[in-house]
Amino acid sequence: MKEKIIPLVSIVVGLIAFFLTAQYFRSRVAEIERQRAALLAGMRQIEVFVATRDIPGGTAITAQDVRPDKIPEMSAPDDVVLKKEGLQLLGKKTLYPISAKKPIQWSNIEGELPPAEGLSSSVHPGMRAVSIPVSGAAAVSGMIAPNDRVDVLGTFTVQRPNGEMETETRTLLQDVTVLATGQTLAKQMTLRGRSQPRATGYNTVTLEVTPREAEFLVFAQQMQGRITLTLRNPADVSYESNLPEVNIKYVDEKVQEMNLYRQQKIRRKAGL
Repeated sequence: MKEKIIPLVSIVVGLIAFFLTAQYFRSRVAEIERQRAALLAGMRQIEVFVATRDIPGGTAITAQDVRPDKIPEMSAPDDVVLKKEGLQLLGKKTLYPISAKKPIQWSNIEGELPPAEGLSSSVHPGMRAVSIPVSGAAAVSGMIAPNDRVDVLGTFTVQRPNGEMETETRTLLQDVTVLATGQTLAKQMTLRGRSQPRATGYNTVTLEVTPREAEFLVFAQQMQGRITLTLRNPADVSYESNLPEVNIKYVDEKVQEMNLYRQQKIRRKAGL
């Protein structure tokens, strides 16, 4: 009797061990998938086209062969076909086989990459692009980049009614979008959607403004004034009303008041 029971017990123990091991591995796989999903959620995703099936080389792409999908930006090939480029993909032939569920790359497709878009497509309807000559310190040491938002200040030397020449600075425009720095466009800063290093060494900055603001800036340049840009935090949409015209008299009158405001309100120093 014992000889029969021992093998049965061994089989039961083996089955229990098998199920416990299988359950452990299932839980580990689930945990890995959870961690992977959390990691992907924290990454920037881009929309691309992937193959719905194994596509042989020499096949003309149809709408049934591809579908849009999201993949992490950091893992995307440089020449991946973006969702917005999908219409340019249809009808073209594959040069090499493409596996199912794999992102489609332009290097695997007959023909060249889609032509690069120019500045005009970045300008919103009703707005205008105008370039102003600023560089160095006037452009925050060249740290201003496309897609940044800035305030535009102008410094001019004007003649007062009494004939005296006086220099003054005033804020011309607030919260203006930068479309380009030199020849670098905003779209080039995100190479077809993927971040690239900021460009430096430019002498002009192109801003997106209304037609009236464009006239304003062009006139300011003709006044032989100096244009300076101040950089904003991307989340700062505030507007300062009634900003004064600053001249040497204003500086003399307000320098103590401004420093006191800074220490009390910005640095939060008590007892001043």
